[in-house]
Amino acid sequence: MAKKLVAYFSASGNTKKAAERLAAQQGADLFEIRPVQPYTKADLDWTNKKSRSTLEMADKDSRVEIAEKVSDMKQYDEIFLGFPIWWGVAPHIINSFLEQYDLAGKVISPFATSGGSGYGRSGKELEASAPGAKFNQGRMM
Repeated sequence: MAKKLVAYFSASGNTKKAAERLAAQQGADLFEIRPVQPYTKADLDWTNKKSRSTLEMADKDSRVEIAEKVSDMKQYDEIFLGFPIWWGVAPHIINSFLEQYDLAGKVISPFATSGGSGYGRSGKELEASAPGAKFNQGRMM
């Protein structure tokens, strides 16, 4: 039987709730993607052109240092990857997460939460960070 992982980044708690439900439904392990430097409310102020999240998202090459890694990524065949939508795409911490592993041959099933934006081009933009992985269509939760 294929082993599954639900890995997620949640800034406000909405994606965490969705990830917990999905992990329970799928019988999957759960992993929280956390930045070394946690985001503050001010960091997440999308109306402030100088906030941390705004500056990160303005630079497509920016990456966020992650606090810990999945101890044995090789054991998973499918990864459900959860994140909030920021500026129409996945936050760059998701690219950071994908880029730290060899995910070739794995199935990645993205899911996203949003206060108003659609899924946008998130899936396509993530594919470059996981060469050789098979991406399923993303879905909003």
